[in-house]
Amino acid sequence: MKFTRILGTALLAVGLAAGPAVADSSPSASPSSSDDSKAPTEAGTSFRTAAEMDQGVDATAGASTGDYLYWSFAADAGQRPTVKATVDLPDKHTAQTWQIDVYDGLRRRQACQYGAQTRAAAEGATSVELTCVLRTVRAWSEQWSDDPLPGTYYIRLTVVDLADSDLGLPVSAKVHVDSKDVGGSAAVDGSLAKPLVPGIAVTSASGDDDSADEDSSTKGAVLSAIEPDDGWSSGWWSDRWVWTGIGGVLAALAGIGGYALTRGHGRPYRVPPGA
Repeated sequence: MKFTRILGTALLAVGLAAGPAVADSSPSASPSSSDDSKAPTEAGTSFRTAAEMDQGVDATAGASTGDYLYWSFAADAGQRPTVKATVDLPDKHTAQTWQIDVYDGLRRRQACQYGAQTRAAAEGATSVELTCVLRTVRAWSEQWSDDPLPGTYYIRLTVVDLADSDLGLPVSAKVHVDSKDVGGSAAVDGSLAKPLVPGIAVTSASGDDDSADEDSSTKGAVLSAIEPDDGWSSGWWSDRWVWTGIGGVLAALAGIGGYALTRGHGRPYRVPPGA
């Protein structure tokens, strides 16, 4: 009875410890709750001018058919980003094919795990929707690998097939990014020294708008100001540590239980003298 009470108390403690880990690993969007969340109303035309956006918000832009539209967002280790784009097409147009591409901070094109990355819009269609679910962002990988790493990610939206008569027609686009927190199942033993956040502009250190005559030594690269709401993770902590601890506790309890069940009861058997 005493061992049963000990075992029940230990299992209850294990369940309480596992509860937060299970909750943390559940699918969740990552909207920004701050008032200054970035939901741009226009897009950039290149990597260097990509409009910065937060996860969980809708970025919109008006453009002409044939333009390249760029946005950027931050993704941290353990996240599996899902990029969705909706393009509202003009009233009259021929068949078109739109495509969404995602690049990491090193401008390496990232493959979509699943989703309609390229989709054709039939003649007269009012809109077209695209989706790209990336692989889970890793805290560290080999140099030869193209695994997604923490840092800035770029979204490029454009039409890849259209008739000349449709070139320049007005369209409007909406982009949304959410992430699923995968947790310890994707954890690795290692982390980057710095996230892949490249420089996106050059500005004057003095802040003077008229910088044509300033010495180039007073200028410096400005890093992207976009980052996760809770900052970049260190890469070493994950709920894998919690489950490892739970496994150790269960192994210890199994050892104690096995000893309690197999040890002898009463006085040990002795061989009589002279036998």
